[in-house]
Amino acid sequence: MTRDSPPDLLVLHAVRILGFADTPLIAQRYELDAALTEELLRDAEARGWAGHTAFAGTAGWSLTEPGRAENERRLAAELARVGAAEEVRDVYREFLPLNALLLRACTDWQLRPTAGDRLAVNDHSDFAWDARILYDLAGISRALTPLADRLGSILTRLRGYDTRFTAALARARAGENAWVDRTDVDSCHRVWFQLHEDLIATLGLDRHAQP
Repeated sequence: MTRDSPPDLLVLHAVRILGFADTPLIAQRYELDAALTEELLRDAEARGWAGHTAFAGTAGWSLTEPGRAENERRLAAELARVGAAEEVRDVYREFLPLNALLLRACTDWQLRPTAGDRLAVNDHSDFAWDARILYDLAGISRALTPLADRLGSILTRLRGYDTRFTAALARARAGENAWVDRTDVDSCHRVWFQLHEDLIATLGLDRHAQP
């Protein structure tokens, strides 16, 4: 049976996953009450775990280094309580080859080498080139589903990555190119990046480390 995580863990973890976000977006990540989220963020700020900054017309929260350490400590304790560390580690091992495919697909979405320029920008005028990438992303999406099912059966907070990825891919296949790799929408790349961050935070790993 899947387990729910406490709100204070979820708020701190949402900041970690999102990187930099305002209170409404942090609350939305795990469907938390906005007032409670603000209260928990202010508590984290008082403890030196999170900071609120504003620049260029945007404002949001990010974790401090002590906050990242506290987040990982809580995640490790949670994983130990549910006795699922090896299962999550096994999922991460299966995730890594898919991660390489995803990164390759996103690179190909951004660049289409020519005879004179191997870093030529993909202007999306080559239907066959783009169709091949979307086909590859569909294969990644299918492979993600059983991994997401395994994660979701362990912790509620790990649910939803597969459905978000599928939704983004559907929009990309409908002609909305931004939904492959843009960072300002819930694109395939953004969903995947957050999943990767979630896994390494949960396991206490470096992003470039092998499990």
